[in-house]
Amino acid sequence: MIPPRKTRTISVRGLRIGGSAPIAVQSMAATRTQDIPATLRQVKILEAAGADLIRIAVDSQADVEALGKIRAATTARLSVDLQENYRLAESVAPFVDKLRYNPGHLHHHEKHKSVREKVAFLVDVARRHSLALRIGVNAGSVAPEYKQRYPNDPVAAIAQCAIDHCAIVDDLGFHDYLISIKDSDPRLVVDANVRFAEARPDVPVHLGVTEAGMPPEGIIKTRIAFEQLLARGIGDTLRVSLTVPFDDKGREIAVGRELLDDIEHGRFRSVPPNFFSGLNIIACPSCSRVENEKFVELAEDVRTLTGYAKEHDLTIAIMGCRVNGPGETDDADLGLWCGPNYVNLKRGESDLGAYKYDEILPRLRSELDRMIGEAASQPSQSGQ
Repeated sequence: MIPPRKTRTISVRGLRIGGSAPIAVQSMAATRTQDIPATLRQVKILEAAGADLIRIAVDSQADVEALGKIRAATTARLSVDLQENYRLAESVAPFVDKLRYNPGHLHHHEKHKSVREKVAFLVDVARRHSLALRIGVNAGSVAPEYKQRYPNDPVAAIAQCAIDHCAIVDDLGFHDYLISIKDSDPRLVVDANVRFAEARPDVPVHLGVTEAGMPPEGIIKTRIAFEQLLARGIGDTLRVSLTVPFDDKGREIAVGRELLDDIEHGRFRSVPPNFFSGLNIIACPSCSRVENEKFVELAEDVRTLTGYAKEHDLTIAIMGCRVNGPGETDDADLGLWCGPNYVNLKRGESDLGAYKYDEILPRLRSELDRMIGEAASQPSQSGQ
């Protein structure tokens, strides 16, 4: 049920991605990179689960030094997530097989340089070290210029950003790259990737629903996107992003291979008409950026606490770090992004304060009750 793909084939240290190559399944270490024993343990868990590629986040020179020690202790294929500091590419290149950069983060640093100059630096590093490159577009961190160009069309914003960056990399004469376009809403993921593939059918695509959340909902959201895209011949590698305890991270690989097998054999699952109705909990899958492991436990607690509100059309986002947390909670009705000691609570784009981990749940419930009450006091459409 997966038609032949039209994309070119690239190589990540012997792993072929795209074209007629098998669809690769990957994951990301959820531990802090500087915690070397924990990160190595996570790498081994993912290797044992059959991961083709393992991504690790790097955000500082201390992370780079830790990555060097991790590289010395494993032969796993490693990809690095550069986060906001694209200049670290030069330092991490000897230790990895693929670089991932987010176009939405390039404007943060060295503002006197153009986006093309920054991409050229990354391409030069990748070329000199024989690395593959992933252009990772995320709907939660869209570059400002695309928000301005497409204020009412988020699909166009992220799809065009991906198309433009591919053009830059092509113009620089580098072709060993792929693209990812992600969001927490699988419908947007489908629409954006279809739009991109129509414009650039030659570019290999990494699939994923970011912040899909906890099982089983997170698996369902991911399945929706994967079924719709893979059945169209879109998708050359994939990741299932689940909020699970660190020791269960191998489940992302198992679920990914299960979904692939189901789709390949025509075992599609229907989506109930009301699946997107009611309370929607978004939670990131955790990574080395998370500064307090209580984040995963907090996500579970939020789901339990808010069970009474499941009929209400509200979105609660729980994010584990300061890098993606602030921006990727903007579109939620209530957002929590977690630091080492405090959880920042937001209502839409408005900050409601920072609370200790043992204080946040009562405060969240208070605000949720307030929103439910406000909605109930509004006149219904039929009564107007």
